[in-house]
Amino acid sequence: MHKATIKELSARLAARKLSSVELTRHFLSRIKALNQKYNCFITLDEEASLGQAEAADRLRATGRGQALTGIPIAQKDIFCSRGWLTTCGSKMLSNFVSPYDAHVVERLNAAGAVNLGKTNMDEFAMGSSSETSYYGPVRNPWDVATVPGGSSGGSAAAVAARLAPGAIGTDTGGSIRQPAALSGICGLKPTYGVVSRYGMIAFASSLDQGGPMARTAEDLALLMNVMAGFDARDSTSLERGREDYAREIGRQARGLKIGLPREFFAEGAAPAVMKAVEAAVAEFGKLGCETVDVSLPNMRLSVPVYYVLAPAEASSNLARYDGVRYGFRAPEYADLPDLYRKTRSQGFGWEVKRRILIGTYVLSHGYYDAYYIQAQRVRRLIARDFAEAFKRCDVIAGPTSPTTAFRLGEKMDDPVRMYLNDIYTIPANLAGLPGMSIPCGFDAAGLPVGLQIVGNYFAEARMLGLAHQYQLATDWHRRIPPGCDA
Repeated sequence: MHKATIKELSARLAARKLSSVELTRHFLSRIKALNQKYNCFITLDEEASLGQAEAADRLRATGRGQALTGIPIAQKDIFCSRGWLTTCGSKMLSNFVSPYDAHVVERLNAAGAVNLGKTNMDEFAMGSSSETSYYGPVRNPWDVATVPGGSSGGSAAAVAARLAPGAIGTDTGGSIRQPAALSGICGLKPTYGVVSRYGMIAFASSLDQGGPMARTAEDLALLMNVMAGFDARDSTSLERGREDYAREIGRQARGLKIGLPREFFAEGAAPAVMKAVEAAVAEFGKLGCETVDVSLPNMRLSVPVYYVLAPAEASSNLARYDGVRYGFRAPEYADLPDLYRKTRSQGFGWEVKRRILIGTYVLSHGYYDAYYIQAQRVRRLIARDFAEAFKRCDVIAGPTSPTTAFRLGEKMDDPVRMYLNDIYTIPANLAGLPGMSIPCGFDAAGLPVGLQIVGNYFAEARMLGLAHQYQLATDWHRRIPPGCDA
């Protein structure tokens, strides 16, 4: 069962060849057997999951089941789920049981999906390796001595290890795509505003976006059909007509123009990564696609721009964690200022503190114009570069990450090296564009390489269709980490 895709499992459930209870029990048993090895999940609630599975079986029996009815889906622990511990990977929320559901969770529940459990992540989504979690680092199923990427590393590792057929994650600067690449799965960051942020614990509000993670582009489309939709409770949610994200799955890729930014193919990426990406581009040529050279001249500024804007927004968003209203509270304090100081000092990890300090600095009097406003201006230039590029092509392709998975602890003492892991993914977030990563090969050590596809606004269906055609011609997405196939 764990080797099947979401689409295949849905067909078995619809044909009554399998029940959701059987399927959910199967994945829960795999999690119990393997989670200690990978540390993918923070919270499980077997009774709640099986209760949802029983309800899904009853719904299927009436003939009113949907594609995701009865499918177990892992949820990144940044999405509020009513009655579930929702920690965001932080000590600050280690005792927080959510009283409500995020919009995405509401939509999954309405579709009859089963919440399989809450997955581990970098604390408050701040990290590129899933090592900053209060609950310990996530380990990559392809090599447990390496990271799975971050911040949605728990979701990525769970799907890669076949502990879940699909998962939901969030992407602020690459936090779906980069772990998808390093873990050998597929991940999609939709156009900003397509998936509601209501109930998704905020990191950087103008950049955060929820999205699906699965083993195939086709499965991503099925998840997007449920996750996307207008939500009046989110002021950034886009009011658009309902869309079928699977509508181009059967469309031939012939005639599509694929832009290759010279900045993506310059020095910086590991040779093994570039070799795999270039082979994927050649495969697109066999599918009848045309490649064109494009340029994103301000891409080199994306990392510094991101690390001004994202910490600034985080500084504001995380001010609510003061020990007064909810979450962790320091056990001993002298007065109210001392409560704030000790609660935040003890409740936040070092990476979160670093970003709060940076954000507070760039927003402070005397530095706001020099840093924050200037970063916003450059952000507009980056978006303009994409607009010019899309005049010449349908999608843009290149590497997702400059390297394959690196060793645990390798970059923890060097924040700049860690931040540069997102150099290829950050530009799409700054511009609000959709981006995805699909497996396209392996390096000499057997670690996965990800191919990134970036589309124009609302081009998710086209991207998914192109990715599906690539996956029909290759088998990288079918590879299973050692020890995870039994």
